[in-house]
Amino acid sequence: MSLILIYLIVVAGSLVRITGSGMGCPDWPKCFGQWVPPTELAELPSDYREAYLLKREKKVKKFCRFLNVMGMHETAVRIQSNPDVYVEEAFNAKKTWTEYLNRVVGFLAGNAMLIGFIWMLLVYRKRKFILLMLLNLILMGIEGWFGSIVVATNLVPWTITVHLFLALVIIGIQLYLVYSMGNGSQTALQLNRSMRMVLWLILVITFYQMFLGTQVRESIDFLVKQGFTRTQWMDKIGMEFLIHRSFSWLVLILLGWMFWKNEQAQKYSIIRWTFAVLAVELVSGVLLAYVDMPGLVRTSHLIFASVLFGLLLFSVFQLKKNPA
Repeated sequence: MSLILIYLIVVAGSLVRITGSGMGCPDWPKCFGQWVPPTELAELPSDYREAYLLKREKKVKKFCRFLNVMGMHETAVRIQSNPDVYVEEAFNAKKTWTEYLNRVVGFLAGNAMLIGFIWMLLVYRKRKFILLMLLNLILMGIEGWFGSIVVATNLVPWTITVHLFLALVIIGIQLYLVYSMGNGSQTALQLNRSMRMVLWLILVITFYQMFLGTQVRESIDFLVKQGFTRTQWMDKIGMEFLIHRSFSWLVLILLGWMFWKNEQAQKYSIIRWTFAVLAVELVSGVLLAYVDMPGLVRTSHLIFASVLFGLLLFSVFQLKKNPA
């Protein structure tokens, strides 16, 4: 259940991104100072934008002090001197409730993990898994806190990338717990050395691809703000898109080879599912790049990328240490 809710966070976060709802709630963990956000502008004071801007400024200063302590002085200066950070958006009920949904899913996932940790502590009582669950619970808290930083800095691009990285780490740990506690060794993958190396290579490329895709999305968002149309994106977007596209073809070739080898001999269902997910992922990527499709295609692109990452990682967990 926790793993499903974590993936739902990815879905909700993607919906927030494509609808531009990241600033739908100007504060955190509450939304406009309420646990249940308003539905109409009349429910807010007339000076709400000024009030929340002051709160944002305080939070940005506090975060920049933290960055300075970490030695990231230039980053702190860039954030504090960026005028976009201090833009307070007008209330929009749809955006507010989209962001609120994202927070509700995060709250449910966090509580599901907490319940799982308590169960392990009282019933399962295996030290290794208790520590891993505790680590993931802490990471979930950090992810929630960093989500507030993403909001406070008005979606500064690199903070979104860090947010995604933490989500993938949490997914990875949770998948390992599911595999280990589910006696996954019974379904171990007995792959030869070549297939094992290719599987690891695909996983590394896919992991990198997800961050590269975030950078491509950030570049597109910047071009949209500058007034460039879809037909002009390909000329302006830079090397990130070309690398992202080239690596997508490389993953297709490598996984296609694995699928072919699997059908000849082992016929493991997880390899079939991984190839199928990759196919859908590539189709959604092509639609995003060359066809003016609805925002939900962007959501599906991230969802299938996350599922693909999960399947690849789970396959690595299932690798038999000493294959025949």
